Amino acid sequence: MKRLIVSTFAIAGVIAGLVPVRAHALDEVVQKQTFAVPSYATAAGAIIKDVKIGYETYGKLNAAKDNAILVPHFFSANSHVAGRYKPDDKAAGYWDAITGPGLPLDTSKYFIIGVDSLCNINTKDGVTVTTGPASIDPGTGKPYGMSFPLVQMRDFVNVQKLLVESLGIRKLHAVMGLSMGAIQSWEWAATQPDMVERLVAVVGSPVAGPYTIAMVQQWADAVMLDPKWNRGDYYGKDEPVDGLTMAFKLINLQARQPAWADQTFGRKPAVAGQDPAAAPGNLFAVEKWFADSSLARAKTADANNLICLARANALFQAGDKPTLEDGLAAIKAKVLLLPDHDDLLLFTEYSRQARDILKKQGKRVEYHELEGPNGHLDGVLNIAAAAPLIKPFLDQ
Repeated sequence: MKRLIVSTFAIAGVIAGLVPVRAHALDEVVQKQTFAVPSYATAAGAIIKDVKIGYETYGKLNAAKDNAILVPHFFSANSHVAGRYKPDDKAAGYWDAITGPGLPLDTSKYFIIGVDSLCNINTKDGVTVTTGPASIDPGTGKPYGMSFPLVQMRDFVNVQKLLVESLGIRKLHAVMGLSMGAIQSWEWAATQPDMVERLVAVVGSPVAGPYTIAMVQQWADAVMLDPKWNRGDYYGKDEPVDGLTMAFKLINLQARQPAWADQTFGRKPAVAGQDPAAAPGNLFAVEKWFADSSLARAKTADANNLICLARANALFQAGDKPTLEDGLAAIKAKVLLLPDHDDLLLFTEYSRQARDILKKQGKRVEYHELEGPNGHLDGVLNIAAAAPLIKPFLDQ
C-alpha cells in the first residue's frame, strides 16, 4: 500500500459550500448545455417524462470518438469540473487544478465531459440543469415534491449513457469522479464494462456501508424534522432552511477531519472578548463558521432534492448484485483507487476491500491513499498533489 502525502491549498470555501479559490489551470470560458430525454424508465420501473440534465465539455472529441473522459460530480457539486462560466467568475470548477493542457485531465488530448446528476441540489444557482423533486411534473403542472420516483445511481448512469451515446461516443477512455462522482464511476464500470476502459475513484468506495447509510439518513432527517418541510410540500411557501442548515452542518463536519479544525480554529472564540464560558450565546469560532457557511449553503439548495440524493447514495452497491464480489466481477476497466487515509465519510476500508477483491479476480488495480488535514475533502482541496499518479494512469 502506498500513501500520498499532500499539501494544503488555501481554503476559501467548503465542498458543501463555496468552491475554494485556486490557480486557474483551464484558461477558458465554458458553456453549460442541456441534454433531454422525452421519457425515461427508472431501474425500479417508474416512468419520468421530460428528463433533463446539464453538461459541459472541455477539449475536443477526436475523429475516432475514443478520447472522452466522463466526470460525474460529488454530492453538493454540479457539472462544473473546470474553467469559468464568465471571465470574471471568482471561482473555477472544482477540479480546475488538474484540468487543462499538460495536466491529468489534458484538454489538448482528451474530451472531458462534466455532467449534472438527477436530483441535483443546486436548483437555484441559475446554471444547474437537473430533473428531480423540484422539477415540474408534466402531469400536474406542479413540482413533484416527494411524489418524484425513487432513483438510484443506476438511473444516474443510464441517463448519462444516453447523453454519451448522443455525442456518438461508444467507448469512454475513462470515467473519473470523487465521492459521489466516484460512486457513479464504480457503477459505470460495473454495469457498462464494455464502454469503460479506465476507472479512477477518488475518495469513493463501491458500496455504501451501514455506517455511511446511517450518516446520509441523518442529512435527510435533519430536513424532514423542520416543520416547514411539510412532507415535501413547501414550494411557493417558506422553505425548510433551518433543516437544510442542520443537514449541511452534518455534511460539512463529516467531510472534514479533526486536524483541519485544530489548525483552522483551535478553541478561539468567535468574537474576541466574548468568552464561550460566559454566556450560552457566545460561540467558539468553529461553531460560528459551521453555522454561517451551512446557512449560506442552505439558501441555495432544494430540500427535497437533497433527500432524493441522500437516498440514492444510501442504496448504492456497485452492480446491484447480492454481494460486492459479484458486483465487481463484471469490471473490465483498469482501476486507480485514491481513497483518503483519514476519510470519515466514505471509509478507506471499503476501498481496500475493493482493491483486494479486484486483485483476487485478476483485475489490474493501482491503489494509493491520500493523506492530509482535510479528510474526505482532500479529494478536492489537494487533488493537484495526486496529479503524478492520475496523469500516467490516464495516459497509459
